[in-house]
Amino acid sequence: MKVVNIGMDVGSTTVKAVVMDNKNNLLYNEYRRHFSNTKKTIEELFNEIIEKFPNYNYTLTMTGSGAIALAKFLNVNFVQEVIACKNAINEYAKETDVCIELGGEDAKIIYFDQTIEQRMNGSCAGGTGSFLDQMAVLLNTTTEGLNDLAKEGKTIYPIASRCGVFAKADVQPLLNEGAKKEDIALSIMQAVVNQTISGLACGKPIKGNVIFLGGPLTYLSALRDRFISTLNLKENEV
Repeated sequence: MKVVNIGMDVGSTTVKAVVMDNKNNLLYNEYRRHFSNTKKTIEELFNEIIEKFPNYNYTLTMTGSGAIALAKFLNVNFVQEVIACKNAINEYAKETDVCIELGGEDAKIIYFDQTIEQRMNGSCAGGTGSFLDQMAVLLNTTTEGLNDLAKEGKTIYPIASRCGVFAKADVQPLLNEGAKKEDIALSIMQAVVNQTISGLACGKPIKGNVIFLGGPLTYLSALRDRFISTLNLKENEV
């Protein structure tokens, strides 16, 4: 019987799944928000995979903050998410010098040097996907809408990104004073960049070949652009 390998990442806001054959060819992938109902979302994904690949044997490896207990319950392999990220980069992007990953409620920087240095934010979700969700609601839009607004922004205002409450205290007066939503959206993207660099890099240079990972950096082009501009990266370094 043929075998396919399933990888599943259960994060704070989304579930990601991939199916690969034994030669690491990608056969299926899915990225889906779970809206705090991880059990239902995982069940739906498993059912879809079984439907697409009937009469197969499966291997399953899980990662992500929401998969620790589930992997133990299912008695399947679990890989800590920073290690999974590092292993993937070593396999698929060996030229990487620095990895920046933003998730729903966490942020990571991995330096690939003589030794691999991994940094991850603590208990605060400032400057992550959930922070961007909060800011989008404040501007009466979605994260996709926030991205579209930021593309048209020209002026950057100082906005705190360490905490959504502090950021709201900066954004609300700007709205009251009639600042353009496009400029506020751009400022929010820059705030995320500042939080990542100051909170995780802590003065250590981010240079060389930089890889961007995670939902916010995958789907929000304006956020990527702010990182690229702030870090002064050349096109061939991204």
